[in-house]
Amino acid sequence: MAKNAAEITSLASLDQKLAIAKRCSHEGVMAGAKAAVMASIATAIPTLASARMVPWVRANLNPTAQALIVSTVAGMAYFIVADKTVLATARRNSFNQSQLH
Repeated sequence: MAKNAAEITSLASLDQKLAIAKRCSHEGVMAGAKAAVMASIATAIPTLASARMVPWVRANLNPTAQALIVSTVAGMAYFIVADKTVLATARRNSFNQSQLH
């Protein structure tokens, strides 16, 4: 009987940890997406403006290069912010778990 109770407790704990991990990754995705949008806007405006006004940029950066600049910055912002958010949330949850025990 004790073994069944321990298994049930273990499964409940595992389900709780899985729910926390899903919430943690969801927070990371949302924060990363917001950062990617902001980085795209912050990069696209000066890139497109300089492509219209600066002669060297006009001559050397075609539209593909401009899109590559914007998408690279957006991708980097997404992964950096998502990673930092997931790690911070996991650390916070780790401290919360240790305080409960």
